[in-house]
Amino acid sequence: MKIGIVIHGPEVIDSGQAEKVLEKLSRLGEVEAKLGGTMGKTAVLDAGLEGQIDIRDHQKPSACIESFFESSDFVCLINRGKTPETGKTFGKIVCSHLREPEKKPLFQIEYLESESSEPVCQGRGCGKLIPLNKKAGDCIEKLSETLGLPAEGSLPLNDSIRTEKCPETGKTRIIRTLSGAVPGENILVNGIVIGKAESTEVRIISENGFITTIEGGIIKEHGLEKLHCYEKREPVDLENAWVKSGSVRRSTPGRRNTPKPTPGLVDLKPIPLKGAGKVVLIDHAAEHSFELADGAQLAVTVGDDTTAIAGDILYRLGIPILGITDGDCDDLADRTEIFPGSLILRLAAGNDDLVGKKLRQELFNGKISAVFEDIPALKEKVLRLAEPKTEAIFEY
Repeated sequence: MKIGIVIHGPEVIDSGQAEKVLEKLSRLGEVEAKLGGTMGKTAVLDAGLEGQIDIRDHQKPSACIESFFESSDFVCLINRGKTPETGKTFGKIVCSHLREPEKKPLFQIEYLESESSEPVCQGRGCGKLIPLNKKAGDCIEKLSETLGLPAEGSLPLNDSIRTEKCPETGKTRIIRTLSGAVPGENILVNGIVIGKAESTEVRIISENGFITTIEGGIIKEHGLEKLHCYEKREPVDLENAWVKSGSVRRSTPGRRNTPKPTPGLVDLKPIPLKGAGKVVLIDHAAEHSFELADGAQLAVTVGDDTTAIAGDILYRLGIPILGITDGDCDDLADRTEIFPGSLILRLAAGNDDLVGKKLRQELFNGKISAVFEDIPALKEKVLRLAEPKTEAIFEY
């Protein structure tokens, strides 16, 4: 029997639950596991599970499931939501994106981060086995017994996304409900903070691809500008966007290994940056840091949260950064680390985006990566370009 496992997010890895599922399901047959989400990749490296969980690709959970439908007898989606409701909602949304949802038996293994009023789920760390299609009913009892988890009998229905025509404007309106939010938490769309929650239930509304309202929350206008690419005014597919509230990694690693950097790097000494090499520009796209930084000697990061998240990711790969920040941090990541040899520039408020645009146009020719003949000279050019707005420089 071949079993496909899709693991979502860092929390279920940091808790040790994903590793236990891999071990238990291996008793039933040959297990293959993939991971979706960037911070989950850092959790896999921290846990030393990169030999068991494939982190090479950057795919959504639905895409991972569909690839396993071609090669596996059944597929499991593992998640650890903030509440039972958020976990179930996540499973519903993933299923709604599948082209052939009944192709193979599909289950969700949902662990709980907080206490529930349901008797079978009292306390931290318990979970449920949830069928995500009709075919799951054929083997749910056997799987429940193997995992030691109670099984639910009903299929979840996705009611978190609604599409309608606005009667006043005639525009297509998408209403996306974000349940389980905590007042004061950041609201993120595609990794960009667009507001803060004021209620436990938030509704994000877009018209013809442009977010206009957050019911139960406050809009962050600068975040919307970033999301819609400033003057380019690019629409966003809210129905299929990555939407969440809170931080990008709520949990603490169970154990932290020495980073698994590029071959030849055996400790955390600074890398002497000299001569030619590839440099990447990570501008408010921290979730793609693994892919963008492939083969790079240095990463230039733009934005406070981007610098913190990308720096923490690239720490594990042994890649130093040159960060452009201005103090506008949304605190998306805690306990971050920066690789030795890195520099962080603190600019006057409101200038990191402006300097980032100049860097892209004047040094990277409008691209996000380039090979430079003299990396130290490039660093000096970045420092000179940012100098009029620089208030402080931090060395690591």
